[in-house]
Amino acid sequence: MGRMVTKALIGIVMTVFVWFSTPAGAQWLKYPTEGLPRTADGRPNLRAPAPRLPDGKPDLSGIWHAGNRIPCTSAINRFIDCGSEIGGSQLTLNLGLDTRGGLPYQPRAAALQKQRAADDSRDDPHVRCLPDTVPRMWTLPHLTKAVHTPKLLVLLYEVNAMYRQIFIDGRPFPQDPTPAWNGYSVAHWDGDTLVVETRGFRDNLWIDMNGSPMSDAAKMTERIRRPNVGTLAIALTIDDPKTYTRPFTVNLTQTLEADTELVDEFCLENEKSYERMLRSRGK
Repeated sequence: MGRMVTKALIGIVMTVFVWFSTPAGAQWLKYPTEGLPRTADGRPNLRAPAPRLPDGKPDLSGIWHAGNRIPCTSAINRFIDCGSEIGGSQLTLNLGLDTRGGLPYQPRAAALQKQRAADDSRDDPHVRCLPDTVPRMWTLPHLTKAVHTPKLLVLLYEVNAMYRQIFIDGRPFPQDPTPAWNGYSVAHWDGDTLVVETRGFRDNLWIDMNGSPMSDAAKMTERIRRPNVGTLAIALTIDDPKTYTRPFTVNLTQTLEADTELVDEFCLENEKSYERMLRSRGK
C-alpha cells in the first residue's frame, strides 16, 4: 500500500477527524495547565526541561497528541476542508511507512493484510467502534492523558473512555492472563527512559488502518523519553514470531496539548463508517 491512501481509509480518517473536531460546549477546553513553564508572553514553553517526579525520574504526565501528522492531501481535501494537516500520525495508516522494505510479514500475515486492505479495511476494530489498542493509541488523532506517579502510569484515552495501566512497582506479569485488547504492561527505568513491556494480547489485532496484524504471541516494548516539556519520544518494538519474521521498531512522537482537557467521545454515537463501506461495495 506504501504511501497511497484508499478511499476507505480516507473515510476512516475523516471519521476520526470529525470526532476530534466536534465542539464541546461547556467543557474545560481553555483551562490553564497547572505548573507549566511559560514564556514572557504567557505561552507554554514547550522546550523547557521536562518536569520530574518526587523520585527524580521524568514526569510523563500531560495531555498528548500524535506527532508527525497526516498532511492534508488533495484527495482528502475533496471530502473536507482540512487545512494543512489532520490530527493523527502518518503511521496510523501504515505502521511500516518508515520501515525499509515495509513490515516483515510472515507469509500468512502478508496474505491476511492484503485481504483486509482489499476489503477496504471495513473489519477494522476502529471502524466497528471496538477498542483502539497499542500501538494505535499513539497514532490516531485523539488525545491521551497521562497521569504519572512513581509506581504507576495511567493512560486515559479520549475515545470510548478507555484506559491503560502501566505498573512500575516491580510486579511480575500475571500467569496465564486473560487475553486483553491492550495486554498487560509492567515497566522499569533505564536512566531517564521508561521501558514498558507488554504481553497477553488478544489474538488477531490490527496495528494500523492498513490491516497489519498482531497475534497473541506478541511482546511489545515501548522506550518512552520526555526530552523536554512538549515532547514524548517513543521507540516501539513489536516481537511477534507468529506474524513477523523478525522484531521491528518504529519511532513515534507525541506533542503536549496544553491548557485543555479531555472531551467525551463515543464512537457509537452516530457512527456510519461501516454502513457506508458496505454500501460502497454494493452489499
